[in-house]
Amino acid sequence: MKHKIKSRIWIEIDDQVLLGEGRVRLLKAIDKTGSLSQAAKLLNMSYKKAWNLIDSVNKSAKEKVTINTVGGKGGGGAYVTHYGKSLIEAFDNINSKCWKYLVEQEKIINKL
Repeated sequence: MKHKIKSRIWIEIDDQVLLGEGRVRLLKAIDKTGSLSQAAKLLNMSYKKAWNLIDSVNKSAKEKVTINTVGGKGGGGAYVTHYGKSLIEAFDNINSKCWKYLVEQEKIINKL
């Protein structure tokens, strides 16, 4: 029998979730598509859920993580701010290091 170690990382501010894997995936999709609605579609998520997640992140963060523009001649859009991109990078770095450590620990426990 082979043991597996499972984990999920998230960052909180004052007991409120700021970032987790799902929110980071959504931010990356917004960065890729330039649109909250397109990002939601890409992730098979309702627009309302995506909007609520991004609204929560923006309210919890010390600076805006995304900027949304209202539709008009060229339509609306959204983009991830410089601060938002730095949060994504920090989260990915923490998550990567955590998984590297857990893989090492998994090898140790499987030798027992």
